[in-house]
Amino acid sequence: MSVRVKICGITSIEDAVAAVNAGADALGFMFYERSPRRISMDLAAAIKNALPPFVVKVGVFADATENVVRSAALCGLNVLQFHGNETPDFLKRFSPITTIKAFRIQNPGSLAILPTYNTSSWLLDSYTPAQLGGTGTTFNWELAIQARKLGRPIILAGGLTPENVADAVRKVRPYAVDVSSGVEFAPGKKDPARIAAFIQAAKSAN
Repeated sequence: MSVRVKICGITSIEDAVAAVNAGADALGFMFYERSPRRISMDLAAAIKNALPPFVVKVGVFADATENVVRSAALCGLNVLQFHGNETPDFLKRFSPITTIKAFRIQNPGSLAILPTYNTSSWLLDSYTPAQLGGTGTTFNWELAIQARKLGRPIILAGGLTPENVADAVRKVRPYAVDVSSGVEFAPGKKDPARIAAFIQAAKSAN
């Protein structure tokens, strides 16, 4: 089974269609206020309406209120992805919607909290003090290999590019890979050629 690919930080219909045409399994929409890739709920709904069926739409949040998350979900989201300090109990409120919890990995101690989150999968991202995701930096993939043994599907993120994603997939064997800045020419502006190269490299790595 080939790895799944999520293209995150989608900000336009054109980028969404380019990603889907290149073989993306999922698209990520940022609802975090401080993200340069943040979009409105109306734009997310418009993008969703332009997509073919069976493409997974993921809403990305960081310390949002329950009302904000539920309102955003109405634009057609299939999955809710949380990057902040959300507690396990907070995530349970959105059942039966599929949830993903993201973790910023610094060292082996960062893995201790993972089993307390009974989400569908765990997303492992790089730790950068001033920014939640989209940093373009990698972390120690040996820690991702350790995390895979803890009982949940692993989504690998953080500094992935068309040039290194095949190596990452071969080493970590994640369920999915997640990319944003690695396929952009500017924050929130995707490069169709890099999207296609990333997806081809990821899915052929197995």
